[in-house]
Amino acid sequence: MQLEPGQTAPPFTATDQDGNELTLADFRGQNLVMYFYPKAFTPGCTTESCDFRDRHEVFAAAGYSIVGVSPDQPEKLTKFRAEYNLPFPLLSDPDHVIAEAYGAWGTKKNYGKEYEGIIRSTIAIDSEGTVSNVWHNVRAKGHAERVADAVLDAG
Repeated sequence: MQLEPGQTAPPFTATDQDGNELTLADFRGQNLVMYFYPKAFTPGCTTESCDFRDRHEVFAAAGYSIVGVSPDQPEKLTKFRAEYNLPFPLLSDPDHVIAEAYGAWGTKKNYGKEYEGIIRSTIAIDSEGTVSNVWHNVRAKGHAERVADAVLDAG
């Protein structure tokens, strides 16, 4: 399923890097950028996460929270967040339930092999829980800047 701007964001419940349960409802009243990445500590995912970190204050000043979502276990997310000083929550989605609901799970190709996995994606959600922007199959480098340009210009 692919989400489109104007649709209601699917509700979710997930465990963050500290073992706390977070839900979409926890972000009610604020804008949210959710980025889906395949695996902590890999080059592309580290680049993307650090780019969102480096723009965190710009997003926050415009009323946006940021959340990273991956299939990694909370323990690994704790280490990833600490090593790179990520100031936002990282959610564990090992069964890819959230990724599927947000259209960020599907068939990928790598070196001619097909497999199921996270499709690097970002979803922007407004304060009322409505999807405002959707990006799928993004390149990690420079993506956070493109997201910031799009959502901050719209706001």
